Amino acid sequence: MAAHGAQKLFGWFGGGGLEGTGQFFEMSGYPAGETMALIAGLSETLGGLALALGLLTPLAGAAVFGTMINALAVKWGGGFFAPAGVEYELLLAAGAAGLALTGPGRLAVDRFLPGLRAHRLGYGVAAVALGAVSAGLVLLIRN
Repeated sequence: MAAHGAQKLFGWFGGGGLEGTGQFFEMSGYPAGETMALIAGLSETLGGLALALGLLTPLAGAAVFGTMINALAVKWGGGFFAPAGVEYELLLAAGAAGLALTGPGRLAVDRFLPGLRAHRLGYGVAAVALGAVSAGLVLLIRN
């Protein structure tokens, strides 16, 4: 996910950067394409890095989950299988939600921070709900 975010933010790994990704977002019906590209890029980059480190795992999962809901909406109707379909985005959304719900592994940074050592299912449920509501609000402003 962090690499996909870097594509949007910096144009790395063959990405379009903020300008190119912003144009794609506008063609996909989002207003303020570059702002939406920045939000998606930051969500993917920071959420992906945090998931890899096991840092603030429920919130990182929510960031990736919400972004993937929007990606699913954009690609919906192209079938199921990649590259035109939604299977990849659906897998990433399910994985992010799963990590938010189950919590980080035993080597995660969260395990070494006071107050975050013990994962609670309620945190994961709240995070997934936050990701879904945030994604829904963004989809409401999409044309």
